[in-house]
Amino acid sequence: MPDGSMYSTDIRFSVPFVHRLRTTTDVAGEDFPTLLDVLESSDDANARVLLVAEQSLVRSSDRMKRIESKLIASQRVDLVNSLHVIEGGETIKNSYVGVESILKAIHSGNLDRRSYVIAVGGGAMLDAVGYAAAIAHRGIRLVRLPTTTLAQADSGVGVKNAINYFGKKNWIGTFAVPWAVINDSKLLETLPHRDYRSGFSEAVKVALLKDATELGWLEQNSAKIVARERTASARAIHRSCQLHVRHITEGGDPFEMQEARPLDFGHWSAHKLEALAGYEIRHGEAVAIGVAIDCLYSAEKIGLPEADANRVITCLQSLGITLWHPSLQSVDELMEGLEEFRQHLGGRLTVTMLRGIGAPVNVHQIDSSAMKNAIETLKNRVGLPT
Repeated sequence: MPDGSMYSTDIRFSVPFVHRLRTTTDVAGEDFPTLLDVLESSDDANARVLLVAEQSLVRSSDRMKRIESKLIASQRVDLVNSLHVIEGGETIKNSYVGVESILKAIHSGNLDRRSYVIAVGGGAMLDAVGYAAAIAHRGIRLVRLPTTTLAQADSGVGVKNAINYFGKKNWIGTFAVPWAVINDSKLLETLPHRDYRSGFSEAVKVALLKDATELGWLEQNSAKIVARERTASARAIHRSCQLHVRHITEGGDPFEMQEARPLDFGHWSAHKLEALAGYEIRHGEAVAIGVAIDCLYSAEKIGLPEADANRVITCLQSLGITLWHPSLQSVDELMEGLEEFRQHLGGRLTVTMLRGIGAPVNVHQIDSSAMKNAIETLKNRVGLPT
């Protein structure tokens, strides 16, 4: 009988991916060729495409009909079905109904692994459609056209897809690199002010982690961003997007195999807060609150200067983002988010905090008393009664 150890081996290998990011001003108009160019055909056959859009966008604009018409008219694309419309917002992630509808459309359209799903919508909708595309045939090419500032600045270029389950955020999901992402500025025009502004919380978050000068720029230009001045807003979104993509492609851990998840700074409480609030607050608002809480905790326990924590809070408020929700009163329930955060990654608890702006540090224990103090401090800081 041979010794089993003689036949044992560990071989490291890597899989090459390409992250395609495009920026346009009117993908339904003069920039449509940018979308067409990422739809590569195979074996000289037309690219087979399923076009999926969020219901709110279809109701508020004719852009989806224009994109659909251009795809039909193209000599390089076979649009397998008429425009497939689904719900958006957190509703799409809270059940399997949306995912199943996409899977049925993929099946009826005879899409294969060289076909494309083009998803046009906000971050939650992109999560759900991305999950369906990732599990169909073990992966169909996904082209994302994010329609919110939050998705364009962060999740649209991410490699995660998920839906909620067991009342927990993103419990079922996959890692899958999108085939392409197109950030189009006109897709943001019909976005309500609340949704538009709250998305910039991710720009603040990634600046805190990666680029101290970017926080200063956001502080100086917050009034222009709130007023939806196009140049400043586009600049903020693009820089946030750049920093997120750089971390994903150069950070060495795109599929979160290691302990740390630095891009989830502020998210342990944000995800729990969304559930506690019945998802009546926007993800961007929950992230802003989570970032503020962790900055205050970092100031008390990690060494972040208090003045910098206050700068962050002021910056978020100057971007028009509300930093409180009554669900924060359920402090003990909120703290359960730490264990759910640990379970989601596995292993020991690892949470990113700040020693300084642009100087993240990973911690493995949280002082519950100090964290509760941080939440109370935020409540006092934003002017709410004690």
